[in-house]
Amino acid sequence: MKRIVILASGSGTNAENIINYFSHSDLISVIYVLSNKKDAKVLERARRLAIPNRSFDKKDLINTDEVLNFLKENADYVILAGFLLKIPSKIIDAFPNKIINIHPALLPKYGGKGMYGMHVHHAVVKNREKQTGITVHYVNDNYDEGAIIFQKSFEVLESDTPEDVAEKIHQLEYEYFPKVIEKVILENG
Repeated sequence: MKRIVILASGSGTNAENIINYFSHSDLISVIYVLSNKKDAKVLERARRLAIPNRSFDKKDLINTDEVLNFLKENADYVILAGFLLKIPSKIIDAFPNKIINIHPALLPKYGGKGMYGMHVHHAVVKNREKQTGITVHYVNDNYDEGAIIFQKSFEVLESDTPEDVAEKIHQLEYEYFPKVIEKVILENG
């Protein structure tokens, strides 16, 4: 059984979708949800779904080995589902090609520090992009620059608002992110 630990900072809709997707799997299990925010809705979702969870301080991620040691003891794969902090090199080194993130744009466009959530969708609409979509990628030492695993795009209509784009992105995330995670884990062990 491959064990997933999800890191999330926000409401947790993607985390909940991933938990539900693997809830009946004999091969892959979400065993823990961690958040850098004590009041993140993702922790409530995890509790409701009977998934162990806890929050941690940014210093525990960066300045101590507390989060690193927890992940080494509990995770085969680390999945970022709306996690906004940069992953330290020591964790990346401990999990080579085993930390997977989803980004709400077609990288390399609209990636990097500060480009998350509605910031991305506003930029896509403002710049009159013809297409956008999702990118699932491995995490490396730079924001949104890890090797791309999967992309799925859609046409941005002239009438689309940032909220319309966000809704279309969410639909793609829900449909594809768990399947891509499963494929990576089954192919790489």
